[in-house]
Amino acid sequence: MSIIQTSPVKVLLLSRFPIVLYGLQKLLETRASVIEIVGSATNRDDAITALKRQTPDVVLIEIETTTGLELIGELLTTLPGRVLVLTATKDETLIDAAVAAGASGIIRKIEPVDVYCKALERVSQGELWLDRATTGRVFQRMARKKPEQEQNSEQVRIESLTRKERMIAAEIGRDASATSQQLAERLHISDSTLRNHLTSVYAKLDLGTRVELYAFVNRHGIKG
Repeated sequence: MSIIQTSPVKVLLLSRFPIVLYGLQKLLETRASVIEIVGSATNRDDAITALKRQTPDVVLIEIETTTGLELIGELLTTLPGRVLVLTATKDETLIDAAVAAGASGIIRKIEPVDVYCKALERVSQGELWLDRATTGRVFQRMARKKPEQEQNSEQVRIESLTRKERMIAAEIGRDASATSQQLAERLHISDSTLRNHLTSVYAKLDLGTRVELYAFVNRHGIKG
């Protein structure tokens, strides 16, 4: 019941430095059967223009300072796909801020090309590419107590979930890093059924990412 990548993941590259874009393109072109580079950009305007011309599954954006964080949110309002952040930083504050801005994953520059491809594939399928430490920190931040009125509104949304949707949400609450294949196998459903249920769960709970769902489930103690 694994997700089969029937066509290459379409990727848009974004970095302030042309040499970085050149290196990434040459690196990923060695895996043309699974990755297709549909464009590149060195600034915001060129990135938005490229997004309007192309429909990438993932934007791979290099971020080393807070300068690029605002662009993540802007990309996601234009892009139907996902954002994967490429970085060499060990600054936890910057990494957490990138995830909070909407990035679906963080990949280190030191990783080999096969790891890049795996991360891009996972993110394109709606999964996360985060280590456990980052997931834990982000969860702690998002799990802070919210105002009573908002909590009541969230409870109404929880009650709108079907039994199967609650089971899926609870499973992600137990293991946010699980692949779609692993979740489907644990729940004894097909990948397509899982994707359909997840789409409904995200819509009903007004959430956009798996990290948000993980935090939401644990904050409210949702059980399957």
